[in-house]
Amino acid sequence: CPCVPMQGAMMDNRFATALVIACVLSLISTIYMAASIGTDFWYEYHTLSPAENVSEAGRSIWEEFVSKDADEKTYTDALFRCNGTVGLWRRCITVPKNSHWYSPPETDMTTNCISFSLSDQFVEKYIEPGNHNSGTDLNRTYLWRLQFLLPFVSIGLMCFGALIGLCACACRSLYPAIATGVLHFLAGLCTLGLVGCYVAGIELLHRKLPLPEDVRGEFGWSFCLACVSAPLQFMAAALFIWAARTNRKEFTLLKAYRVA
Repeated sequence: CPCVPMQGAMMDNRFATALVIACVLSLISTIYMAASIGTDFWYEYHTLSPAENVSEAGRSIWEEFVSKDADEKTYTDALFRCNGTVGLWRRCITVPKNSHWYSPPETDMTTNCISFSLSDQFVEKYIEPGNHNSGTDLNRTYLWRLQFLLPFVSIGLMCFGALIGLCACACRSLYPAIATGVLHFLAGLCTLGLVGCYVAGIELLHRKLPLPEDVRGEFGWSFCLACVSAPLQFMAAALFIWAARTNRKEFTLLKAYRVA
């Protein structure tokens, strides 16, 4: 974050306060964004009786879920039936700890997760999930790819903005804070785009694979962190740009007054 510079005279406390608040907002938004990317609760499915569902499926549903050959329909059905959660990098289901067919039903549950591989992030989505002959669904394909790329672009822009802020400290100038603000604004747009792509992707998926009657789906706290991160980035951008432009204007007027 930009330091409080000296430009011929002590900078007004308003600008110093704005920069400090912008730096705090930027730090909080970065933490929220990193936590959002690294957790698995973007979308949650709540099933009334996951243990019974697994038993009825022959207790093999979780084996299909973690299989490398599992297609979108296979793991989505498992998410529906087993209190699944989905993140940007992993998908998880809740199953009984003892999954042997000869074991009696039990209520002691555990969560099994499997990561999306890099190829999974760029795989084509089909018009009919699970049917490779139905053709490519371009909308869902590109929404899925964007929701994977945009968060990293967002964090990268904020980190680059912080680097420019350090340069502002080194050269004792507030002008680079404008670039920091612009980068935070672009990061906010990327985060907002991520949220929009994820919501659209979930809605389109549920049109293809409707939720069963006894299953309830909702956005999780990881998704909420991303939603909160976007306005924080916009507020930080506004403060950076305001402080830099206003201080520059006042400094120019003061210099003109001294010359006069």
